[in-house]
Amino acid sequence: MSIHFILGGARSGKSAYAEQLAKTQSKPVVYIATAQANDAEMQSRIAHHQTQRPQAWRTLEVAEDLGGALNSIDAEHCGIIDCLTLWMMTCFAQHPQVNHQAIEGFVESLAQFKGDLLLVSNEISMGVVPMGALSRDYVDSLGRLHQQVAARADQVTLMVAGLPMTVK
Repeated sequence: MSIHFILGGARSGKSAYAEQLAKTQSKPVVYIATAQANDAEMQSRIAHHQTQRPQAWRTLEVAEDLGGALNSIDAEHCGIIDCLTLWMMTCFAQHPQVNHQAIEGFVESLAQFKGDLLLVSNEISMGVVPMGALSRDYVDSLGRLHQQVAARADQVTLMVAGLPMTVK
């Protein structure tokens, strides 16, 4: 059992790195996609990610119940969650505040997970404090989630310009 948390900025190579690691596994892969295709640009991004994945991988598309999706992966599989940032955005869009129930459900599922898991997320808290209460709440909530995930992870990697930097 291994949990590997992969963080980085936009276009830092996070997803490609997670997919590269998954391809080295001898286990079948379950890809949990959290992006919602709410506009043409996001549809294009999703389509690009889909073409990068091997067709043998099973894909689960998730809106809010990330914990339930994680619970559906057994120890015989390698899971990829891509990405926590977009999942949190979906949670905020549906409840313009922190959805503590969804977050707690995911963290509980992560604590009970017995397989190999690669988690991808954007590190967005290295810049200025955002303007507006909702934006600050989102950054704070994602930062707290990152801390919980990193504490449970066996490995944490920060991606910078396509290069993996070991954090833990």
